[in-house]
Amino acid sequence: MAERKSKKPPLPKGARRRRKPTGTSIGLAAGELQAAAPSGVVAELHQAIEQDDGNVLSMYREPYGGHWVALAALPIELVEPTPYQRNISDTHVRKLEGVIGKIGRFLDPIIAVRIVKPDHAAKYWTPNGNHRLSAMRTLGAKSIIAIVVPEPAAAYQILALNTEKAHNLREKALEVIRMYRELTQLDQATEDTYALEFEEPALITLGLCYEERPRFSGGAYHPVLKRVDEFLRKPLHATLSIRQQRAKTVLELDDLIVKQVEALKAKGLTSPYLKSFVVARVNPIRFRPKDAPLLSFDEALDRMTQAATKFNPDKVKLDDLAKSGGMPDDSE
Repeated sequence: MAERKSKKPPLPKGARRRRKPTGTSIGLAAGELQAAAPSGVVAELHQAIEQDDGNVLSMYREPYGGHWVALAALPIELVEPTPYQRNISDTHVRKLEGVIGKIGRFLDPIIAVRIVKPDHAAKYWTPNGNHRLSAMRTLGAKSIIAIVVPEPAAAYQILALNTEKAHNLREKALEVIRMYRELTQLDQATEDTYALEFEEPALITLGLCYEERPRFSGGAYHPVLKRVDEFLRKPLHATLSIRQQRAKTVLELDDLIVKQVEALKAKGLTSPYLKSFVVARVNPIRFRPKDAPLLSFDEALDRMTQAATKFNPDKVKLDDLAKSGGMPDDSE
């Protein structure tokens, strides 16, 4: 009798099995990265870097997609972070300063894109090197090593690759809305054109909420907005006003929720889940049948606003809070 194969052990809850290699090779071999002549665009980038008093150390094609990039030393005063990425962490910068200063080496190049604007000299935007750039400036460095990407659009795309550092919801949303504002000046593209960069439509609306109210508890509303918010099919410069109105609607709902939370506290109910509890109670899609038509953003928020107005704190018991669980309101 053939021996039965043992089953794979179950994964912990929430974990996913790693994808296996596809079995086919793509991209370039190591010896092919410099085997061709650079394109005209790359040659122009080489010349521009030299004109900016930088120094191109190498031109090569990155190994996965075969796109040309330049490894260059750039004058540090010409490099600045993209205006839409998350806020800098002083703790992280101080740590980098200590490590770089201790070992006496800078070994992790930043990514940069050359941006030419009429209102200032040529600058290089870095979408993922803000902390390293800040640390090197504090240490007094004159230049910084960067992988310079010829395509300006990469400045927005690279943020999607920067996944190794955990973003909380506030950081993600603020990063998205800052990028959104910058992209409104470029072309007639719609929101779904930048779906990869924005990640999800709810982050656009939440970003505007955080700009207006920095201590906004976006985590309480995110599960609902993920279900009802969607990318708008109009040019970005036209949809910004719609997004601002959506954010205003969410913040007005939040004002009602806060009043109900305060009423629960006045009853002696204390819990880190109070706001999430109230939002869950007024959520119109929480127990909505799966085959029911999806609610639009306006329909969902209108129902939530009506439910929040009618919410009766006197009917809430301590056991109700204990059963709800959820995410603490200050988890962000």
